[in-house]
Amino acid sequence: KAKSEVGFLPLVEFPDMTRDYRSSELFPLFRNRTISRSRPDRAEYLHSLDLPEDSDPVTILSANGGKRITDAFEVFPKLTKSRNGNFRCRFFLHGPRHVSEAAQRRVEELEDGEKLFVALELTNPVGELAVQVQTTEYHMIGWAPRYLVNDLATALAEAPKYSAKVARFNPVPAPLSQRVLVEMKGRWVRHEPMSGEDFQPLID
Repeated sequence: KAKSEVGFLPLVEFPDMTRDYRSSELFPLFRNRTISRSRPDRAEYLHSLDLPEDSDPVTILSANGGKRITDAFEVFPKLTKSRNGNFRCRFFLHGPRHVSEAAQRRVEELEDGEKLFVALELTNPVGELAVQVQTTEYHMIGWAPRYLVNDLATALAEAPKYSAKVARFNPVPAPLSQRVLVEMKGRWVRHEPMSGEDFQPLID
């Protein structure tokens, strides 16, 4: 589903938002957002997502977000937690072009496995509540995606012990939107992830 400030926007491929669409194959809307097995740069591309070469299309979509420069649609995996409440999520750093010049320079110095911090931002001009990503010397280098904010904020409130790191740093010529892959691990005590109104199915 696609959502705007005025409600849900129908997709051209799925014009009836009250209909249940099913297929034995991945719909073209999603298939075209992965990478063909015949592409000579497939291995390099999957490496930039920190994925093995035999990754299936759904796994690729969960890692790359299905983003294209021609639209604003995004695909993301459902957050889950283990029996003891632990969770693990990965996301590409959002908004690095909107941070200070010093922080932008620091982004280019990141290394795979480097430790990161996350912190709540209560006065974000876009969404009011946001989750910042910081280096260990407190350079604010970007944000977590907005679809994760409420769940990560709850995790930080319920069980503030967490870990975050650079799972993969992709230097230029990788696009800025896929430059820094972040991995975060944490825990919820009572919270059920992605259970809010924004994540409810449009049909039964």
